[in-house]
Amino acid sequence: MKYLVWVLVLFAAAAALTAASHNPAYLLLVYPPYRIELSLTLFISLLLLAFIFGYGLVRLVLAALQLPEFVRKFRLERAQSKARGLLDEALGAFFEGRYAAAEKAAAHAMELGDTSAFHPIIAARSAHELREYEKRDTYLAATGGEAVGDHTMRLMAATKFMLDQRDPHGALKALQELRDSGVKGHPGALSLELKAQQQAGNWDEVLNVIGQLEKRESIDAVSAAQFRQQAWLEKIRQQEDLAGLSACLKNIPADFKRRGMIAATAARALIRHGGCAPAQQLLSDSLNAQWDSELVALYGDCLSTDGITQIEQAEKWLNQHKDDAGLLLALGKLCLHQKLWGKAQNYLDASISVSPGHAAYTALGQLAEQLGKPEEAFRYYQRAMAVAKQ
Repeated sequence: MKYLVWVLVLFAAAAALTAASHNPAYLLLVYPPYRIELSLTLFISLLLLAFIFGYGLVRLVLAALQLPEFVRKFRLERAQSKARGLLDEALGAFFEGRYAAAEKAAAHAMELGDTSAFHPIIAARSAHELREYEKRDTYLAATGGEAVGDHTMRLMAATKFMLDQRDPHGALKALQELRDSGVKGHPGALSLELKAQQQAGNWDEVLNVIGQLEKRESIDAVSAAQFRQQAWLEKIRQQEDLAGLSACLKNIPADFKRRGMIAATAARALIRHGGCAPAQQLLSDSLNAQWDSELVALYGDCLSTDGITQIEQAEKWLNQHKDDAGLLLALGKLCLHQKLWGKAQNYLDASISVSPGHAAYTALGQLAEQLGKPEEAFRYYQRAMAVAKQ
């Protein structure tokens, strides 16, 4: 169909040209003393040729004027294309662990005039991995973009560098600058802040940051629980008196307080500060919730004034955990404290028969001393040292 239309157009043009060539009309141009007479057909043809020539000349002049801009855009696009290729090369090398190649590719892109913040950031991180800290700082300073994203990348990278070099206060300062710039609640920044607060020993802030990460679903439940446990353990260890320790324990959620590691750390701290009664209660609650053989051994170190009640409680547990070496050791210690020599001997011997340990042999040595058997006590102490060396 298209070819048929073109044939018809050509036939129409041929017919028009034939009719025009037989047109008797003419055009007279007079400019004294000159006089020009042209056929109308020739005049129209010349007019069309002049228009075509003028149009072409104008386009040529415009093209000549626009040539420098065209060349500039062409060079810029070629440089940008090469820079994008270098960015792909730098990213690939960085994630493959070829940090020297990544730095070289990113630096080359910067030399080509690419103003993207990605190249100096990649170069800085690569230099950091290569422990070339002066070059790293130079690259980081070159990230001078005013865009929020560029500013965020620079501060995030600077924070990571400081944390890797154990400078939590500098990292926290960089994160504060990031918040002041309007970037708040950034999940990546919160993760870095969590690490910074841990390094700085700000355990209250650690708990606060974990809560923020959980609200944004930026941390899994297992990791959050582990970080919380570490924070509470450190807070317990920081307490210097019984009043501060008691206040700290009141703030710990019940489910965390019953965890074996927290219960053991808290119980030791309470015993050290003279709080045997709360330590006993804490251990009882934890053991009733979840049995722990290592934790129950501490129960024998809580020597309260009501030792008989403690023994009765431990013997109730013994009905369910007959071969638990830690429980037998605790009963032996409690009976030794109450001067129940025979029961103490039986429980301690039973504990050793299940699992010989330094604490059990030491308790037997103390029992032998109480019974006036120094030679036997000496043998038990030797066994205790031998077990400790194993």
